[in-house]
Amino acid sequence: MIPCEWIDAAEKRISRYVHRTPFTYDQELNIYLKWENQQETGSFKIRGAINKILSLEPWEREAGLVAASAGNHGAGVALAARETHSKAIIFVSSNAVQSKIEQIREFGAEVRFVEGGYGEAEKAGLAYANSTNASWISPYNDGQIIAGQATLGMEILRELPDPENTTWVVPVGGGGLMAGIACAVACTFHSSRIKNHEKITNPTKRPRLIAVQSEASPFFHEIYHRGSQEGVIELESIADGLAGRIEQNSTTIPILRRYVDDFILVSERQIIEAIIFSWERYRQRIEGSAAVAIAAILGNKTRIDPAVAIITGGNIQPEVHINLCSQKG
Repeated sequence: MIPCEWIDAAEKRISRYVHRTPFTYDQELNIYLKWENQQETGSFKIRGAINKILSLEPWEREAGLVAASAGNHGAGVALAARETHSKAIIFVSSNAVQSKIEQIREFGAEVRFVEGGYGEAEKAGLAYANSTNASWISPYNDGQIIAGQATLGMEILRELPDPENTTWVVPVGGGGLMAGIACAVACTFHSSRIKNHEKITNPTKRPRLIAVQSEASPFFHEIYHRGSQEGVIELESIADGLAGRIEQNSTTIPILRRYVDDFILVSERQIIEAIIFSWERYRQRIEGSAAVAIAAILGNKTRIDPAVAIITGGNIQPEVHINLCSQKG
């Protein structure tokens, strides 16, 4: 658990840099959708990145910023570096999504490729940061990153008419977003703060939190259910932003194991169907990492109505999206 005061500070710190993204309700399906694909970077990741970097001392930013990313975190760090006049180097997998790489460069960061997957990129980034005394900006294993992601949870809590009687479905890779949402919920429903939230009618209850990721890369799922990610076999996944091993002793692990009510998996086919569904029903282009939330709901794996789906990003290659949606059926 991170201090509630950190979340309060994060909301003030990042307010000028992030959008208050749309929060819509699908009455027919009885689901709420938080559209973080409409952030400037196309992803919620800007929240944690800008909060972390703004919380650094000037000398820490001057030392340079280093991160590893499948794309979205890198874009968030790159934009935050630009806003704070800092230099950022982003280590990415050699098979990272090209459009995400281009976005990182457009925001002004240097991209360094690493052979292998996200895990290899993270190892290389950490080693470089340690050897150069640069500031390492983890995508998830950092209290200020988590506090920044928690601001998304606070926005939703303020907009829901009956927040304690909902089920939140949250995509999980390293767990930074889910940890932030869990902390936002815990802080909001704490007895000393409950009086400040007029919408909460039953402080003994809280939203049900469901974590979800792809069957192809179930590292956190295995940590949650059996306490270890050893022996996990990773396959290629369209939910690339959720892929990769979890950093050992990540601060997100105890938070998720304490506050998350269940952790489920969806198939690659279900993710693709959710991408298509989002476009046909809402005219929203979303990436695979975001689509796992809708996939879980459509697959009736989470149903305690109403559900809240966190649409984490929309940075899918345009040609991939067109191809998927044209091949329906």
